[in-house]
Amino acid sequence: MTHRIEFAKPAIKQFKALPPQAQQRLKPKIDALSQEPRPAGMVKLSGKDDLYRIRVGNYRIIYAIEDDQLLVLVLTIGHRREVHR
Repeated sequence: MTHRIEFAKPAIKQFKALPPQAQQRLKPKIDALSQEPRPAGMVKLSGKDDLYRIRVGNYRIIYAIEDDQLLVLVLTIGHRREVHR
């Protein structure tokens, strides 16, 4: 089943602020979440309710999965040293 991908407003701004090379690397990974919202290498964040993280080089994508609505909500995108603050 395919999940719909939506971005939180801060995630849109964060994505647009990234260098073009980083955007090109992240976009296919984000798109792939619609087919497989829990890919290999995905980590469930501890202490957070149903938040997950995938790594793409030095960048991280933090997202939530709502299986009942078939939705992947991208919350945060950024460099690894900034994303967990």
